[in-house]
Amino acid sequence: MIRVAILGAGIGREHLNAYRLLPEAFSVVLIVDQDENRAMSLKESDGFLVSTDISDALRDPSIDIMDICLPPHLHVPVALKALVSGKHVICEKPIATSLRDVDQLEAAAAKHRRNLYPVFQYRFGPPLAQLRRLIDEGFAGHPQIATVETHWSRDAAYYAVPWRGTWTGEQGGAILSHAIHAHDLITHFMGPVSAVSGFATTRVNPIETEDCAALSFEMENGALATSNITLGAAGNETRLRFVFENLTATSSTAPYAPGMQPWVFEARSPGKQPVVDQIVAETPPEDTGFKGFLTEVAKNMSDAPNNAVTLQDGAASVMLVTAIYDAVRTGARVTLPLDAQHPLYKGWLP
Repeated sequence: MIRVAILGAGIGREHLNAYRLLPEAFSVVLIVDQDENRAMSLKESDGFLVSTDISDALRDPSIDIMDICLPPHLHVPVALKALVSGKHVICEKPIATSLRDVDQLEAAAAKHRRNLYPVFQYRFGPPLAQLRRLIDEGFAGHPQIATVETHWSRDAAYYAVPWRGTWTGEQGGAILSHAIHAHDLITHFMGPVSAVSGFATTRVNPIETEDCAALSFEMENGALATSNITLGAAGNETRLRFVFENLTATSSTAPYAPGMQPWVFEARSPGKQPVVDQIVAETPPEDTGFKGFLTEVAKNMSDAPNNAVTLQDGAASVMLVTAIYDAVRTGARVTLPLDAQHPLYKGWLP
């Protein structure tokens, strides 16, 4: 049994609901939040304790994982303390807001022989498993192009939380906090990014950070991708389309869980459609969202075959965000990978 402390009762509520679905693998024993009443409101029949002090989690030797669901500016300092104290870490996105901090996390994880799992729950669900199988079995062929639309609605009520929309608290805007999951899916299915260009602006709300962007990616394998982002849409939709040599995969428009609803998988050659349909039908089911994410974490911790998100995946995401902010500010085509000499190595805050 993996014993867990959840830090933060906001998005932590969604994590807790997923842990409750996996009672054979996880036991949540502590929830920490500055607002004790908010943490207490999560209790049902659970036996977890509630605290307002993160030190209670750090000092408890029985806790295996600290699940960090705090505002972005707290992710790195809390994760470092957790790793040093001998805990594994699950960390909401982004794991860090600079390449320098990523290097610190990687060093601490290696030194203390602990894992850090970045939260990219969009990767999980039946259609994502189906697309992975189509790729792994060689049917999809070479990736050609991808398009992503993150068209969400965020108004004054959303930004009433003091740290949101600020560089100090949120550490970034729609590129960092909203489209980061869709960008992870681009790299997950199409491969690493080799170059970025694009534009970003603030048009929807009176905030410090960007709420609209139009981005272009070139992948290492030569494929191309575009990302179109706004927080001023009428509703909330995420749409993804991945075009491969032999296959086009199109998501539903579910905004927060692309794996919740079926995707359309269409063979380029109509005669091959029965093969696609058969592979899709025979793909073993996979849990969706946070439950799917945590299922793979549990497998990884027991050394079973798994698709757990890795610290390296989180590091690649932070590098991509760094390159995007450099590209939109300079107007240049920014090539990856970035190193310690990059001007935004220590962070992208203005």
